[in-house]
Amino acid sequence: MSVENNLYRGLSRRDYMKQTAAAALAALCGPAPRLLAQGGGPKATADSIILLWMAGGMAQTETFDPKRYTPYESGLESKRVLSTFPSIPTAVDGIRISQGLEEIGKVMDRGVLIRSHRVGDLGFILHSRHQYHWHTGYEPPQPLAMPHMGAWIAKMLGPKNPDMPPFIGVGQNMEIGAESDALKSFHTAGFLGADNGPFLITDPRDAVASVQPPAKMAGGRFANRYKMYRELIAASPVLREAGDDQREALVRSMDNADRLLRSPASKAFDLTLEPKESYAAYDTGRFGLGCLLARRLVESGARFVEVTSEYIPFRHWDTHENGHERALGMKREIDRPVSRLIRDLEQRGLLDRTLVVVASEFGRDMMTEGKPGREVKDQVKVPDRMTSPQHYGMHRHFTEAGSVLLFGGGVKRGALHGETADERPCSIVKDPVTISDLHATLYAALGIAANSGVTVEQRPVYVTKDGKGKAVGALLARS
Repeated sequence: MSVENNLYRGLSRRDYMKQTAAAALAALCGPAPRLLAQGGGPKATADSIILLWMAGGMAQTETFDPKRYTPYESGLESKRVLSTFPSIPTAVDGIRISQGLEEIGKVMDRGVLIRSHRVGDLGFILHSRHQYHWHTGYEPPQPLAMPHMGAWIAKMLGPKNPDMPPFIGVGQNMEIGAESDALKSFHTAGFLGADNGPFLITDPRDAVASVQPPAKMAGGRFANRYKMYRELIAASPVLREAGDDQREALVRSMDNADRLLRSPASKAFDLTLEPKESYAAYDTGRFGLGCLLARRLVESGARFVEVTSEYIPFRHWDTHENGHERALGMKREIDRPVSRLIRDLEQRGLLDRTLVVVASEFGRDMMTEGKPGREVKDQVKVPDRMTSPQHYGMHRHFTEAGSVLLFGGGVKRGALHGETADERPCSIVKDPVTISDLHATLYAALGIAANSGVTVEQRPVYVTKDGKGKAVGALLARS
């Protein structure tokens, strides 16, 4: 968690006790989880993951799985529209993606494109529920506070650099209204303990402030406040009830944050240290600068960095209206930074050991809410005929198929996996990849077996659902 936002801001004793109580409850009031007996895991081909999260439901037909292009005209039947952009060639013969992603197209020979990602059927569709499912591997609700993938990786592998938080989240404001509590529920280490939780940075432009004491707390006052926080933890009745293991986990998380303040690793958070040309290449907004920050953090030893385009209802990739124009804007925001990230990692010799993932909670379609045969209640009214450009690119939530990009970290290069139908409903027709199996593949690249896990309250919990995820060998270069 951010040092400034969560540790050194000068909370009242009452507010601080609330936070310690929440941390304890999130970690469960009981003994710390114990690792299950580990067998020989797969050989690691990556040391770190950068997850580029296209929050809000990225329309696959407008990005990485383009279909027949139909230009806008007034009176156009909505059901005739599959893609509102023409397709373009990429660096790989036979792989075409959507117009507006030309820079990503130039680095497609460094990775593999999955067009057959299938997410879960969760009933009435809420973004936060699908994001919870994707990030934890478990469908909500759950009887336990399930850990985010980044927390599992922090627990299983530990830090690469002891001064650098192993799990860092960039770009999501947690105070967004109706779904904010649901977003907070998976941006956590859950029962794995506070020391495996995320270091959260809302705005990469202000990242350096998260590793500096507040200006008004310099010198002895800062040291005294840190000492007081430790004493409060020791005195907390909630944490006493939780037990020594959970209390020690919270102390470790605070000690780690304090150590980062004094470490040269903190310079990785300062984007003003980046050369002007490099900064400008990434500067398409918060997401672009988040990609730059992710590169700097991985260079300094971060294990798992998530950069999100940010989920805010009816904004960004949540294309319920003005979908074409909004998708055009999102492409401008992601195209250059994603490409630059891949090239920079490659030039620094880091791409081979860094797995970059571009993913979203589900795909989109103009006509189908849910998936064919498992449709759910419509949440947006799409007119039979378009009478305004506002209707062009309107989308419902489509859970049958979506696209995922993987770069580096031991995955195949210049490859295409899976296929969807050319005409609506554009269902998967070849090689589906579920969340559980995709996660197993990512973990395998890090050398973590899909049935790795811990025992919590005498029950085993695994990094993939029930430990049954199967790594997709066709995505990996070593297979």
